[in-house]
Amino acid sequence: MRVHVADHPLITHKLTVLRDATTPSPTFRALAEELVTLLAYEATRGVRVEEVVVTTPVAQAKGLAISSPRPLVVPILRAGLGMLEGMVKLVPTAEVGFLGMVRNEETLQPDIYAERLPDDLSNRQCFVLDPMLATGGSLIAAIDYLFARGAVDVTCVCLIAAPEGLAAVEAATAGREVTIVVGALDEKLNELGYIVPGLGDAGDRLYGTV
Repeated sequence: MRVHVADHPLITHKLTVLRDATTPSPTFRALAEELVTLLAYEATRGVRVEEVVVTTPVAQAKGLAISSPRPLVVPILRAGLGMLEGMVKLVPTAEVGFLGMVRNEETLQPDIYAERLPDDLSNRQCFVLDPMLATGGSLIAAIDYLFARGAVDVTCVCLIAAPEGLAAVEAATAGREVTIVVGALDEKLNELGYIVPGLGDAGDRLYGTV
């Protein structure tokens, strides 16, 4: 597993505002979108391309185009939806699928309650969007699901991560092509499973339900 912490000053600045408990939901949503676009720039560094030739006003020129099959962007509902626009702004030709997950209160493991994905993910590069990599449970379940459907390469884009979550994902994805791109690696998880210092519940802050 590859981990990239995108510690660009603009990313750190936007994360600082997101962390502030006084930042209102409209500002939080706008900054999250901007932040994801910056993270997506790093996350798509390995996107598959093919050489093409175009005709400029002066002559022919060789260039690159994103290869087929197109990349698949998969936000994890609900909080991942707040990251979608920032991702597709950078890769507008990408296809979009959805995974809805909820924690099973008996097993404490994530269950998939909804999915909208292509039937066949063979040879697909997938980009999973989930703001918080805390325990890693949801991300591991999403990665397993995508590989089971035929994906060959999964990149996860998260705003912040905890060391415990990264370790859990690494242990669960050994031998697979998995990359994690995060804006910051925080200190730890607390006893309730929240990232410290974190930014609270990303879904609640995105949609104003706090």
